[in-house]
Amino acid sequence: MTQYLVAIHHPDDFEPFSESEQTARDIDALNDEMKSAGVIVLVGGLRPTSTARSVRVREGRAIVSDGPYLETKEHIGGFWVLDVTSREEAVEWGKKAAIACRAPVEVRGFFSEADAPGSGAAA
Repeated sequence: MTQYLVAIHHPDDFEPFSESEQTARDIDALNDEMKSAGVIVLVGGLRPTSTARSVRVREGRAIVSDGPYLETKEHIGGFWVLDVTSREEAVEWGKKAAIACRAPVEVRGFFSEADAPGSGAAA
């Protein structure tokens, strides 16, 4: 099994908890389906970017600033970490997430120890 991040992207002006009742029901149904399938490792919604803090290193010192690190028009608003058998399965869950959330979704795999150089794992 491999873990994948399924990340929901929201526009910067997105208001948390502003989804329609139908969208909220669809997301709840998707969460229930994922639980029944045994694929959820972690699921969560993120607070608005206005509450974010970024930490950068300058001249060996950590500098903390308000807001997200990147200046973009979209941000990750929520996510699932899924443990599935393949990228194709993760993408199928991503399709369901995009439909339920009515928002763009990104699906990305996590590195595993087997991915490390010299691990002896087959490519």
